[in-house]
Amino acid sequence: MSNRISEQTDVSDVLQRQRAFFRDGGTAGERERGRLLGALRAGLQRHEGRILRALRRDLGKPETESYLTEIGVLGAEIRHLRRNFRKWLRPRPVRTPLPYFPARSCVYRRPYGSVLVLAPWNYPVLLSLSPAVGALAAGNTVVIKPSEVAPHSATALAELVADVFPPELCTVVTGGPDTARELTESPFDYIFYTGNTEIGRKVMHAAAERLVPVTLELGGKSPCIVTEEADLDSAARRIAWTKLLNAGQTCVAPDFLVCREEVAERMLELLEAEIERMYGKDPKHSPDYTRIVSERHTERLAQLLEGREVRTGGEVDITERYVAPTLVDRCSWEGDRLTQEEIFGPILPVLTYRDESELRERLQTFPAPLALYVFTRKQRQAGRIMSGLRFGGGCVNDCVVHLGSPHLPFGGVGLSGIGRYRGKNSLEAFSYEQGIMKRGPRPDPPFRYPPYRMKLSTLKRLFG
Repeated sequence: MSNRISEQTDVSDVLQRQRAFFRDGGTAGERERGRLLGALRAGLQRHEGRILRALRRDLGKPETESYLTEIGVLGAEIRHLRRNFRKWLRPRPVRTPLPYFPARSCVYRRPYGSVLVLAPWNYPVLLSLSPAVGALAAGNTVVIKPSEVAPHSATALAELVADVFPPELCTVVTGGPDTARELTESPFDYIFYTGNTEIGRKVMHAAAERLVPVTLELGGKSPCIVTEEADLDSAARRIAWTKLLNAGQTCVAPDFLVCREEVAERMLELLEAEIERMYGKDPKHSPDYTRIVSERHTERLAQLLEGREVRTGGEVDITERYVAPTLVDRCSWEGDRLTQEEIFGPILPVLTYRDESELRERLQTFPAPLALYVFTRKQRQAGRIMSGLRFGGGCVNDCVVHLGSPHLPFGGVGLSGIGRYRGKNSLEAFSYEQGIMKRGPRPDPPFRYPPYRMKLSTLKRLFG
């Protein structure tokens, strides 16, 4: 039975079948969950070629980049979860207060039930399956709604999921905004959304109507700070690669560069050299340079560059969905679209600062971003800068790579998101703690029952 569902399928029927499966204990066996996680990892290997071709058609991604940022990262997370999820789900004994002795108290982790994963188009396989495997390991059923903006990847994902999972456990629903809206308004027990803040608000509003918990992985303007103590050669190489990865269509990509005044010009020169080294004099003809996902998104980026003097790049081809790697200096902290709007493309505005107090004051005016990056040889300096700012996560002397570790929590704060996932944090996100106290029928101390005869002073000593 195929578990790929078209727009015309009754979503309520899908949810009812999954609810029945969960209610009948279909997800309860940890051994079976472990087997299915292993089957998914094997399925990734079988479907690898199909997925790589789909990513190339949707986003123009080179195979190496697709493997590094989607299949490889996902495979490592599945392996990590499979090895550890039983340990993380074990009941945790806790102390029992004296008035209830003798008794045993324990905290259990229980799955919510039916989970909806609303995935974006920029990393369509990773950001669909990474939350899904955490939800499945925790014992939930899952419906995945991939983005219609990357249709070939959505089809490849549906084929992979159909090959591995029974539809009553995990299924893919394809369709457009109407399908997404119908799913969001359906009685799921948990909703996981990755995307922009505007839609995130709508998802949270729909969930709040039913008091359904959510994880929202949003975005924001992630700053990249280059201090006077940075190794500029290493910084330029790493910033250029992470900014232009997936043509800048990464939620944790450096969204703007902030350089100490005395190193700004040298940093720009090194960035220009690294861009040419990686993609050649004409990146449009590089086999390693990704395309923008659609003409509409390309037009949006073109509008951001209208009337700007660029340091390097700036070329746009709407029909080819191409935007050149672009550096824009002489940007302003205030009233500048490039420093106020999330770019989500291969355009890097550059700002400068005089000292750390000015830097902190400037950055504190921005909403809390999903990521923050600091380049410096002095760890104390990095600590000072990071400690004064709110952000989801980040790196010192690198960018983006923290997202690849299943050992680190990933998520935003404020407008950049709610909740954490990856590895153990996924188990905690997709399950809730249930406290149970176990007592025998005897003894049954009389002080708790009317008529109350114990002195209040004695009762207070008993409760400590």
